[in-house]
Amino acid sequence: MHPNQTRLAGFYAAFAQLDADAMAACYAPDAQFDDEVFSLRGHAQVSGMWRMLCEATRAKNRAAWKLVCSGVEADHRQGRAHWVADYRFSASGRQVRNAIDSVFEFNEAGLIMRQRDSFDFWYWSRQALGVPGALLGWTPFFRKMVKKQARANLEKYLRQDKSDPI
Repeated sequence: MHPNQTRLAGFYAAFAQLDADAMAACYAPDAQFDDEVFSLRGHAQVSGMWRMLCEATRAKNRAAWKLVCSGVEADHRQGRAHWVADYRFSASGRQVRNAIDSVFEFNEAGLIMRQRDSFDFWYWSRQALGVPGALLGWTPFFRKMVKKQARANLEKYLRQDKSDPI
């Protein structure tokens, strides 16, 4: 198994345990993360997002949390994984099952430089947000509104979180 494949397997094992510190250790200082909600630049933002999500899940919804990862592949430059997260969305209290495909790029040290997660936003929004998500989740306006709220939540969290030394 390539060391980067081992790193990804460890990343998802840490995520399953909601261990954001172990997850953060997998990222390069100049890491980039993009998905349907977040567009983050730098270790502080990327690791801050994971810390925020893991802390909220541990505090409010631990019993509903489950992560299953499959198809982890990596070589010296890139990797991929498929994962399914079951959780209770803290903003609405609604149960969600989100299937996500991740692609990664690694630096020479084997740290994650770029991660792109893809999932069906409309399907997610119907589960997480109920009727508003079902009716509006497909619209660019609604996506922008969700992104804006997520960004505001992360910025507030980062102002309070002093755990990222990088």
